[in-house]
Amino acid sequence: MQAIRIHEHGSRDKIQIDTLPVPEIHPDEILIKVKTAALNHLDIWVREGIPGVPLPLIMGSDAAGIVEAIGSKAASNFSFSMGDEVLTIPIRSCGHCDYCMQGKDNLCRDFHIPGESIQGVQAEYIAVPAQYVLAKPRNLSWPETAALPLAAMTAYHMLMPKAHLQSGEWILIYGASSGIGSMAIQMAKAMGAKVITTAGNEEKIQAAERLGADYVLNYKTQAIGKTVREITGGQGVDVVFEHTGAQTWNDSLRALNKGGRLVTCGATTGPIVQIDLRAVFIKHQQIIGSTMGTRQDMVEILELVKADKLKPLVDKVFPFTEIKNAHQHLEDGRQFGKVILEL
Repeated sequence: MQAIRIHEHGSRDKIQIDTLPVPEIHPDEILIKVKTAALNHLDIWVREGIPGVPLPLIMGSDAAGIVEAIGSKAASNFSFSMGDEVLTIPIRSCGHCDYCMQGKDNLCRDFHIPGESIQGVQAEYIAVPAQYVLAKPRNLSWPETAALPLAAMTAYHMLMPKAHLQSGEWILIYGASSGIGSMAIQMAKAMGAKVITTAGNEEKIQAAERLGADYVLNYKTQAIGKTVREITGGQGVDVVFEHTGAQTWNDSLRALNKGGRLVTCGATTGPIVQIDLRAVFIKHQQIIGSTMGTRQDMVEILELVKADKLKPLVDKVFPFTEIKNAHQHLEDGRQFGKVILEL
């Protein structure tokens, strides 16, 4: 089979398409013939070099495909059949520690994301533990299905288990054109929140409005914190959905209301920020960290999809063989929604 791998960190030139054996499945696993796989900014960070990456590494975290074989234990414990259309959940955990037993998979001491600390899914065939496989929604295409898991799980976990977003609350969501941002806008509107988001040009502003955002700010020309205050009558937002880090941090804190919650999952513009602790405790604010989500999050996300309240946005689909061009497209920041590989 063909698989997208890196043998060392660096530029796009380090990406290779290698020929590997089709994986043999363990009793608890399912063999999936991959139809589509998604790119995430995580792929770029892994390629360029982050700690803990096992090399050589098959890249990618999100995939959708068709069941080709089922292990004996998987067949006994799950209701999959040959030919089923499925998606993969982009997490792995031990399944038996205290965190896992509480349904907090992403706090597991043995937590992994495929394509980061374990082998990924950008290959013709993948072996996946059956507990991390779910049925493909019938109302999504193959590219849309691959676009869903990682971004949706990250956004949902931030909004619900962490920030506990309520109907009628104001929320500031950065990066409307990103996979996670476009998911968060739709989810927040489905929850009854009032959404302010950001984009960098008129085309992306209009796209964000079509997603349902109540206000879209051009981060290149508008002062985000000041404008959010004006929109909310001087109060600020109840929740800030933060995944950019240093460049937006001061605006995020300025935009936050008394008693507000800032939930963050990333630092794409840098991880080092300054905080005036007096403002945090005087205003009773919360700063909450979040990474990925849980299997149960993914189950609940699929219910939103089935009810047509959430639809992944696909920006562009590349053939499997054009992986370097796909990385270039994602790095250039031209996309609105997800970049997908089609096998």
